[in-house]
Amino acid sequence: MSSERDSVLHSWCVPANWGAPTVTGGHGAWLVLEDGRQVLDMSSLAECSNLGHQHPRVVDAIRRQASELCFVTAAWGAAPRRALAERLLELAGFEGGLVYFTLAGADANENAVRIARLAADRPEGLIITRERSYHGASHFGMALSGDARTMHQADAAAWGVRRVPPPYSYRCAFGSTTAVDCGRRAAAAVADAIDAEGRERCAAVLMEPDAGSNGIVAPDNYWPALRTATRERGVWLIADEVMSAFGRCGEWFAWQRHGEAGRPDLMTLAKGLTGAMIPLGAVVLSAAVAGRIAGRMFQSGLTYCGHPLACAAALAALDAYRDERLIERSRALGAELLADLRRLQSRHPVIGEVRGGHGLFAIVELVTDRRTRAPLAPWPRQSAKLAALLRAALAEGVSFGARGNLLILAPPLVIEERELAGAIARLDRLLARYFPSAATEQRA
Repeated sequence: MSSERDSVLHSWCVPANWGAPTVTGGHGAWLVLEDGRQVLDMSSLAECSNLGHQHPRVVDAIRRQASELCFVTAAWGAAPRRALAERLLELAGFEGGLVYFTLAGADANENAVRIARLAADRPEGLIITRERSYHGASHFGMALSGDARTMHQADAAAWGVRRVPPPYSYRCAFGSTTAVDCGRRAAAAVADAIDAEGRERCAAVLMEPDAGSNGIVAPDNYWPALRTATRERGVWLIADEVMSAFGRCGEWFAWQRHGEAGRPDLMTLAKGLTGAMIPLGAVVLSAAVAGRIAGRMFQSGLTYCGHPLACAAALAALDAYRDERLIERSRALGAELLADLRRLQSRHPVIGEVRGGHGLFAIVELVTDRRTRAPLAPWPRQSAKLAALLRAALAEGVSFGARGNLLILAPPLVIEERELAGAIARLDRLLARYFPSAATEQRA
């Protein structure tokens, strides 16, 4: 049988090294492989399958919409597009705002920046982002991102992007010894960057409020301080909620954990918007931003903006989150997950820090020495032992997400408690198998 490697150029891999199994189906938190095996998905694939796999409510909505209207461009109205925009504005409390639909997260972030520049009347206005961040892999997305894998491919300065250190309290760039101080100083760095460049030259600050593939979970005081700093300087705040929204961090949108003190001016969405069952992204504009562009031409557009099939799928996904109480469920199970992982931390010295837990999203950072916090491998490389652990887990029927020295646990919000407990127990055994010397050294 031929391999998909022979005909498909896959993302984020060396083509000659690709060799993943073929998925033929799924249900709940499980993937079904071509050979009949089932694999528990502990990463929601790319932290996007929040509803699990083949959620019947979304499948039915796609089927119904396909029988009525598959496609019409944004030059025409479409009932599911209108209904979805209204629902998103209601959920966010952005009454009087607007929604611009895209295909995914990268183009949502690009268009959010373009909208912010238009609303600020600064067509070349500077955008402040973070080091160790990810906002997409298009050229503009790479320029916006502080990602070690892609920074060399795009000249951030040429795109009008300025970066500041992240609120990474475990390895604080500011030398802080507490999470609160690191959060305060990281937010102050954004304010200082705006002041140094001149607030009249800055259009927006683009940041991830919580979950991200960078593995950084900001201290609780960071986002409200960031909101205050941007508001005082008259600079729009864009929340990249592509990964953190729709229950992943225990709220509809992660910024809502901070209430009004965390409300952004714009936010970007994708991934969980449809449970990843069909491509769709969105930029949600506050009334203030919408008002600034109401009489101006927004010169942008994609053929599939607000595709009716995708919007119907998203409406069904929102209904499923609400009716199955998955936002609340994620918050409760996330607390349990965090507690379980911290128990693992007490037994495995290779675990330097566990963070997250606001919803079903947690990061386990692995180190060679807990006292010095020395990483298993230089970021973003992955150690051979961790790669072997991941292969062993997959062979035993569990797929864990990882990046560099990080294990990223973000299972579908529909995962059963016994399934989650079983995955953590398996991780416990695998850590003991692949990192026994660290435990011996710590006891000694």
